[in-house]
Amino acid sequence: MNKRVAALDLGTNTFHLLIAEVNSGKINKIIEEQRHVKLGEGGINKGFIAEVAYKRGIDALEYFKSVMDKFPVDAIKASGTAALRSAKNGVDFIEEAKKRTGITIDIIEGDREAGLIYKGVRAATDLGASSLIMDIGGGSVEFIFCSNKDIFWKKSYPIGAAKLMAAFHHSDPISSSDSQTIWNHLAEQLAELKDKASQFKPLQLVGSAGAFETFAALETERSGKNLELLNKENYGFNVPELKSVLEKIIKSTHQEREQNQLIIPVRTDMIVVASILTGFIIEQMHIEKISMSKFSLKEGLVMELTEVL
Repeated sequence: MNKRVAALDLGTNTFHLLIAEVNSGKINKIIEEQRHVKLGEGGINKGFIAEVAYKRGIDALEYFKSVMDKFPVDAIKASGTAALRSAKNGVDFIEEAKKRTGITIDIIEGDREAGLIYKGVRAATDLGASSLIMDIGGGSVEFIFCSNKDIFWKKSYPIGAAKLMAAFHHSDPISSSDSQTIWNHLAEQLAELKDKASQFKPLQLVGSAGAFETFAALETERSGKNLELLNKENYGFNVPELKSVLEKIIKSTHQEREQNQLIIPVRTDMIVVASILTGFIIEQMHIEKISMSKFSLKEGLVMELTEVL
């Protein structure tokens, strides 16, 4: 009998719930929910969870508990990432969540987060002999050089979209000077990553869900592709088209993005710095093949949970 498990990925911007079974190494999703809690809003670069964001997070977990009550599972795993591991009141949040919902939250370090992302992406994506996985979160960004068989090197950097936006995005549309400051900051922070790219020579960049789902939707609209492509586990980008999408986002105003139904509200502003970051990686890594995987950390948690049951 297949075991049914629940995985909760509690990120800086979004809380995710996935209830699933694994059959012959393939994830069968029963139900998938997400709540855009923006846990880092108002406090991410100050090291605390602001009161309103704190409440949104607890409310989301209470909702997830009601869903799990309707779809009983054999095991639950809840992992807190950048916002919870760096917040002074993160422990208070975890204790209140346990008291209100019975859900036990484990804080995971960036290295383990990257490993789980790899497990999730590998379950749905052909990573070939050498790929670079990139997962843009609100508080951190994970990079994994890997193949279908193994991880070569992985690291989590505290340069998530919410952090970059709070620190550097001060104009509408973002000014060229703000963009250049972000670019310079990334060059400083990611010098080691560039060296590793020269060592491992990835043949493709795989964007793990999140912002890359928005990029895929915008590229699909721009190029007139079949919208059904967005429903698949993987999406292959046309690189020149993707670059055009990134450039258009960077030049756009808040109002333009807000009115674009393909950009979900939680990404209205953060998608700008995510676009600058993605453009930086494309240029610096010289990768000619780019894809998006809908699978990420929560799918990695599911794979790990079902391995031990």
